[in-house]
Amino acid sequence: MDRRRLGLSGLEVSPLCLGTMTFGWSTDRETAFSIMDAAVEAGINFFDTADIYSRWITGNSGGESETIIGEWFRTRDRDRIILATKVRGQMWSGPNGEGLGRAHILRAVEDSLRRLNTDYIDLYQLHYPDDATPMDETLAALDLLVQQGKVRYIGYSNYPAWVVVRALCTSAERSLPAFVSSQPHYSLLHRANFEREEAAMCAAERIGVIPYSPLAAGFLTGKYTRENLSPDTTRQSSGIIRELTANPRAFDVLDVVRAQAEAHGVPMAHVALAWLLAQPVVTSAIIGARTPDQLQEVVGATDLVLSAEDMDALTEATAGF
Repeated sequence: MDRRRLGLSGLEVSPLCLGTMTFGWSTDRETAFSIMDAAVEAGINFFDTADIYSRWITGNSGGESETIIGEWFRTRDRDRIILATKVRGQMWSGPNGEGLGRAHILRAVEDSLRRLNTDYIDLYQLHYPDDATPMDETLAALDLLVQQGKVRYIGYSNYPAWVVVRALCTSAERSLPAFVSSQPHYSLLHRANFEREEAAMCAAERIGVIPYSPLAAGFLTGKYTRENLSPDTTRQSSGIIRELTANPRAFDVLDVVRAQAEAHGVPMAHVALAWLLAQPVVTSAIIGARTPDQLQEVVGATDLVLSAEDMDALTEATAGF
């Protein structure tokens, strides 16, 4: 698997990034270890997590995914992995338990470093906006972490383009670290939100894009059909799936993806990922897997090169999504 430069950073990452949200949730420790080993074997050197994964599960307190990754690092070569995590969500009760203020960031990064069993984070991302905290304060806190060597580069997720532009101006004016990456929700079936403004901004500012949910929560793998709207999957009740299964046009898109997959002799997921990875602003797509077999189903997507006609057909079929 080749490597791509992430924005203006010095990070060279694989075009597929292993998303680890399920670790400690629907994926247990032993299986997670097997998935990470399989990812490295396949040439993936880029892992993404967040401190809140998976606080929303009964009995979890957050940090479960980071902890499993940290335990894996104890017997693996940490320096082979480009490690990304995120900060913003509530991790403890009381003052500064969440948000992007200085106090929360400085404590949260120490907790993440401890759980991850590492002394540095390659890419520290703002998970989503905190309207109560000035961006100046957030960037100043991140600058301290960069100066201390605890964080190498910074990125953001789920931010509107205008906020990012203001942040980039602040970074330039005050000699603070600037965002090198964006993690948006982007796929064949979720295009407009990113393409409307942010795509052009990322291209102009040379910000690397690492989309999450590139397979639309599994919808683009073909497991959902007009005849079977609820296959046996842990994601069948997600908002993304409910919205897509209620939209007849989404199944028309699957028909196009399926036809191309059959023509190329590959799984449908490969077609969806190949379209995404061919977008000029996209650096790496975040793929999730609950088992090593699920991972193996998608890693070959980087070998598929779609023709201009294929690309045009997919782009036309998904216009308006």
